Amino acid sequence: MQTATTGLVLRQTKVGEADRILTLLTPDLGVISASARGSLRLKNKLFSACGLFCYSEFTLTAGRSTWFVESAQIRQNFHGLAESVEGTALAIYLAELTAALAPAPPEAGAHLRLLLNCLYMLSTHKRPPRQIKAIYELRTMAAGGYMPDLLACADCGRYEGGDFRLDAQGGHLLCAACAQKRGLAPNLDAGALYALRHICLADDDKLFGFTLSERSLKALSRVSQAYLLAHIEHAPKSLEFLKTVLE
Repeated sequence: MQTATTGLVLRQTKVGEADRILTLLTPDLGVISASARGSLRLKNKLFSACGLFCYSEFTLTAGRSTWFVESAQIRQNFHGLAESVEGTALAIYLAELTAALAPAPPEAGAHLRLLLNCLYMLSTHKRPPRQIKAIYELRTMAAGGYMPDLLACADCGRYEGGDFRLDAQGGHLLCAACAQKRGLAPNLDAGALYALRHICLADDDKLFGFTLSERSLKALSRVSQAYLLAHIEHAPKSLEFLKTVLE
C-alpha cells in the first residue's frame, strides 16, 4: 500500500554505495524512517528531494519495519543554512531534537510548521540564531505539555518590574526579591521575561515578531536551554558543538 505525504528530512544515513536511510518528520505519520534506494546517485530521481533539510512531497510504501521512498518532489530547501557554521550547527541541533521528541500526529503537524518556519528564518537571516533556538526549545516544550507558569511570581504574585528567575525544574517564576530569599539569583531581565511569555503564548503568525537586546537575548537563550534540558531525558549530542559556535 502506498501513502502520499509531505516531510522534512531530519537525518540521512548512507547505506551501501548509493542508498540512504532518511529520518522524516511528517504531519500525518509523525517521525519515521524511510529507505531511499539509489538516491545518492546524481541521476537518480530521488537525489535532490531526499537531501538533508529538504521539505518534499513523498510517495511511500510500507515495509515490515520501515518505509520505502518510491518518489519524491522537492517543495522547499534551505540553501542559506550552509552559509554559516552557526546556521548549519543550529539546524542539525533542531533536527536532532525533533527526532528525539518524536512528535506523533496530530501534534506532528504543528511541530513540522514550527520547524519549517525556524529553518526559513535561519536560512534567510531574518532573526538571530539564539532567538530561533530559544523559540523552538520553548515552543516545543509548551506544545508537549511542559509550559512553565508565567503568570506571576510563585511566592508573592508580582507580575513585572525588575529581574525575575525561571525555575527550570519547577517551571515557575520568582521575582528578584523572592529568589533572593531562597538563595537564588535572577536569570531574566525585563526583555527576556517578555520574550519568554511571548514565545509560549503568542499565536503562530506572531511568534517571531519581537526583537531583543543582546543582553536579553543571551539571558533568554540560557534559560530556554536550561528549561529544555530539565524536561528531556538526554541532551542532543549536537548541542555541545552548537554551544561552541553560539557562545
